[in-house]
Amino acid sequence: MIDLGLAADGTAEVPADFDDAGWFTPGGRPGARGPTVLMGHVDSTAGPAVFYELRDLQPGDAVELTVADGTVAVYAVTGTEQVAKDTFPTEAVFGATAQDVVRLITCTGDFDGGARSYTDNLVVTAERVG
Repeated sequence: MIDLGLAADGTAEVPADFDDAGWFTPGGRPGARGPTVLMGHVDSTAGPAVFYELRDLQPGDAVELTVADGTVAVYAVTGTEQVAKDTFPTEAVFGATAQDVVRLITCTGDFDGGARSYTDNLVVTAERVG
């Protein structure tokens, strides 16, 4: 897991390495109110990347995060949403929440070869259960 912040254009950074998942450090952290946002790539020219199987998560599936003190925070998936990158719901994804939630984000949708990017993002939301 690597630390991510804001890019020069004001958007969230994404991991440079396709095998790394990144934690958006200006956001929440496990055990606290608010969203802990983790981001990673779905694939690369070499094949599947770190969040390739994110699309397989279903409501009720467990997501486990090992936190800094070595304990494991357990979350249950509550939903998935495909959103267009050009209308990404920044406040809904990164904004404050009353619950301890994790949001996992990767690319999905059609691949734009000219831009070398997918058109959409997949956002998986999970709430703390243990």
